[in-house]
Amino acid sequence: MQWPKRLVVAGVAGAVTLTASACAGGQVRGTGGTPKPSTSGSAAPTENTGTFVYAPNLGVVTDWDPATAYSNELVAMSNIYEGLTRYDARTQKPEPRLATKWTSSPDGKEWTFTLREGVKFHTGAPMDAAAAKKSIERTIKMKGGPAYIWSAVETIEAPDPTTLKFTLKYPTPLDVAASAGYAAYIYDVDGVDKDGKKDGGTGPYTIEDFQKGKETELTLKAFDGYWGGWKPEQYKKVAFRVTPQLTTAWQLLQRGEVNFVPRLNPQLFAQAGSTTGVQTSERPSFQNLLMLFNTESGPLKTAEVRQALQLAIDYEGLLGALKGAGSKSSGLVPEGLLGHHPGLAPVHDQAKAQELLAQVGYGPDHAELKLKLTYAQGDDDQKLLVTLLTAALKNLNVSLEAKPMAWEAQWDQGKKKGQDIFVMYWYPDYADAYSWFVNVFKSAEKPHFNLSYLKDAEIDKAIDALPALTATDKDMALQSYGKLQRTILQERFAAAVPYVQTYQRALSAQVKGYIDNPAYPNVVFFHDLSI
Repeated sequence: MQWPKRLVVAGVAGAVTLTASACAGGQVRGTGGTPKPSTSGSAAPTENTGTFVYAPNLGVVTDWDPATAYSNELVAMSNIYEGLTRYDARTQKPEPRLATKWTSSPDGKEWTFTLREGVKFHTGAPMDAAAAKKSIERTIKMKGGPAYIWSAVETIEAPDPTTLKFTLKYPTPLDVAASAGYAAYIYDVDGVDKDGKKDGGTGPYTIEDFQKGKETELTLKAFDGYWGGWKPEQYKKVAFRVTPQLTTAWQLLQRGEVNFVPRLNPQLFAQAGSTTGVQTSERPSFQNLLMLFNTESGPLKTAEVRQALQLAIDYEGLLGALKGAGSKSSGLVPEGLLGHHPGLAPVHDQAKAQELLAQVGYGPDHAELKLKLTYAQGDDDQKLLVTLLTAALKNLNVSLEAKPMAWEAQWDQGKKKGQDIFVMYWYPDYADAYSWFVNVFKSAEKPHFNLSYLKDAEIDKAIDALPALTATDKDMALQSYGKLQRTILQERFAAAVPYVQTYQRALSAQVKGYIDNPAYPNVVFFHDLSI
């Protein structure tokens, strides 16, 4: 998942900080016009006729099927579809969405959800227990990448229109899993359209127009029958304007042509903090950058070379250059999630890297080592990593051919094992560390996100045990997470974790209600916003 991306509830580090150099009072200058000022006095709410314009640097949608979608479309689908619950980073627990309440048996293997009454799908069909059951069963049957969130489910029953009962094969925190950003959607199975002309969601927005490859790729409009209702000051229309260059996105924000830029480089973010008409948001995230090494073929099949690459990265120098846009990693699991271990921070040791390379015939006095790396086109932070690493490796007689690529092309090449190093972000599918392990490091015959191509039966066995441990014995789960990370990073050297992202957003000053939720990376819940 490119932003990429790409579970018991743990704490969320940090709080949202909003700063603005101008008071919220400007007009929305998006593609849909400006708000109409009230003519009936200050007590009447302002009618918001503007379009909220989100400026992603990559294409938004790669898959329109809510059962299998597992990439950037999270930012749109989270506003079109809903799950039984939604994880709230402030309360650090799942909160009601399509389910109003739920209970579980003492052993964690039986769950009963009470559904919200009167909800309609965008197709007009009622959202009841039978429809929800049909939706989840279809998602499980489709076996898409994110469907693993339901892997504990043995049976689903719908004894009446508002009751959904799950019997599990093993204990799992199903209320948290049901808040996932992928595959947890409840949808009208007859409303699925692979071309994005319609949708079967229950969310506040529905598809107005989708044109793959166009600058304004996707436009959403308010669903009038939304169960959550509408107020005059809320945004009724949303557009996703793909803007690969950060400098261009920043200029558009300043001119009022876009309202939200999910990422700026450190220099532009610092400038945004003192720019009239702009507010900023900064918070720690659950998203880290991964360098996945090809453990199956090519020069990185040799463990010494992979270890040397880990040691060649100047982690502190990179963090300094990021100027607050990242924090030091410690293992695969970011702070704030069960599984984080403070003692797993990576180490930079150029001399040791040279020694390891020499052991296998590479280095300054040996044959030149040539490596191929792919990373996200338009991502200045990844480009910075590549620039610093290229220079460091050159001193070790290692030549790095680094190629920036659009996500879909990079991912396709990765699934064909066409590189030595695959750089991507990863974040959890729901607020738990399990996602890194089951997706990125569990054996797979056909690579999906296991782009280090690691295959290890013992690692797989430990990964499979994580959900039940998380539900029944958190101390044992924490120990297992620690052992897995040491095995993957310090024994198999399958990856490096350069840093954990700090989310730095910029948005129009007049926008009210924005809260950055790290459980749904880069998602703006537009229904929460107003002018």
